[in-house]
Amino acid sequence: MDMVIEVLKALLIGVVEGITEWLPISSTGHMILVDEFVKLQVSDAFRELFLVVIQIGAIMAVIILYFHKLNPLSPKKSAQEKRGTWHLWGMVVIGCIPAAIVGFLFDDFFTEHFHNAWTVAAALIVYGIVFIVLERHNRKREARYLAEQVHGKHARVAAGTDGDTAEMALFRVKTVDDIDAKTAFKIGLFQVLAIVPGTSRSGSTIIGGMLCGCSRTAAAEFTFFLAIPIMFGWGLLKTVKYIMELGLAMTGTEMAVLIVGVVTAFVVSVISIKFLMGYIKKNDFTAFGVYRIILGVAVLAYFGARLMF
Repeated sequence: MDMVIEVLKALLIGVVEGITEWLPISSTGHMILVDEFVKLQVSDAFRELFLVVIQIGAIMAVIILYFHKLNPLSPKKSAQEKRGTWHLWGMVVIGCIPAAIVGFLFDDFFTEHFHNAWTVAAALIVYGIVFIVLERHNRKREARYLAEQVHGKHARVAAGTDGDTAEMALFRVKTVDDIDAKTAFKIGLFQVLAIVPGTSRSGSTIIGGMLCGCSRTAAAEFTFFLAIPIMFGWGLLKTVKYIMELGLAMTGTEMAVLIVGVVTAFVVSVISIKFLMGYIKKNDFTAFGVYRIILGVAVLAYFGARLMF
């Protein structure tokens, strides 16, 4: 019975990870809340390993969904397409450099001093406001663009332009394949902000991408691809550290918890990624900004009440 209960907890945590890792709503913020009500009865070392390794399940979802796009050796691609894929991987590497350096040097410091409900709540609210302000600005730009089409100021663009076309026209980087080294590095600098718990790695890079001239689709896809080396590397580092300290020994319950968590995170991540890419074709990120603010206020209220009572 104890194993069944722990496996069910792992299932829930995997669901939360699969949803929040890709939507710009902060997986850390949700994990802090989940941990208040659903605590795994495992060692502290294994819990730390588990919360990192289940992210590999989430990453596998990106690899599976975008395998053809990310595979530079595909026989179905022309020589030019293969060069484009290698270029994309080069941009991913460039984008990961800032976060890799800062994470290696300061991750322990930020975890020790900022991994708390108050920091998470503040980051949720601040970046929620940023999303709303940024998208309001983008909507005004798109509205002006469409109004100009109606008045014939850009006759070279075909009549009947809709919001999707307006978005593509207003952003310099139309697709993820158009990202250059300078833009990739700038987005990588925004990814560094995710070292502060509650910021959301996907949230910071999507905001950074849009501020750097990327369309919503390009910013979201590049966010997915940036996660591959960062999260795989972090998962590998945690695993090696765990093995060096405790060896390969795991209880049957811990092994079951790990497997269920990883598989669940993978399945739910596939659904989440497909949902997000379909959603932003017709909507912007405002709803996520509102949700972040609501969650941030909820975190403040919950932990504030705990202090009072």
